[in-house]
Amino acid sequence: MKFALALIAFVLVALVVPFLLPNNARQQGVNPESNLPWQIALDGRGGSEVFGLKPGVSTLADVKQHLGSELEVAIIAEPNEAGMLEAYYAQVPLGFVLARVIVSVDASREAVLAMRERALKSQHMESTTRKITLHPDDLLVADQMPIRAIAVIPTVNLDEATLVQRFGAPDERIVVSEKRVHLLYSKQGLDILVDGEGKELLQYVAPRDFSRLREPLVAAQSDKTASQ
Repeated sequence: MKFALALIAFVLVALVVPFLLPNNARQQGVNPESNLPWQIALDGRGGSEVFGLKPGVSTLADVKQHLGSELEVAIIAEPNEAGMLEAYYAQVPLGFVLARVIVSVDASREAVLAMRERALKSQHMESTTRKITLHPDDLLVADQMPIRAIAVIPTVNLDEATLVQRFGAPDERIVVSEKRVHLLYSKQGLDILVDGEGKELLQYVAPRDFSRLREPLVAAQSDKTASQ
């Protein structure tokens, strides 16, 4: 699976109630005003913190401590690729936001290949993509590895105006199609994919690593222009 993740769709909400968390989640001790997607702290040295986590610094164990231990860890791989080590929450509260969360773990290709050799099983996800379940010993190793990126898919669908109201004006706007546009916030290390026919995707990296998100988008735009 590539660094920029592509995922699916939910329901539009009113501008005044942007990522609404159901009342039952509010009753479970969730602070609705902290840990929100737009609360990004910068350290002035190219690093950032969001959801209590620092991309490029925090480990997978830190993720479990801040967001909960109920996450699935696996290698996600396309054919003829080593794959990426990822951790997945089907649903987690982020302040009053309810979202799916995918964390990319910063594991080397050699480490991933070694884990694949010891893996317990492999299964197809969609098309030819495979999910490879780790050996328990490798799960313990993965806990100590730093995270590279955090991807968030809110359980409500939002338009661009709502997102700009919450996050501010983007540094750059890259149009993919009539229905899809990327809002780039380089200083925060954030890329928001706004999808008029699907769900929004927020990707966080350390600001010093923002080129990992931006360069594939710029390259795709250049290829598209060249082919027209």
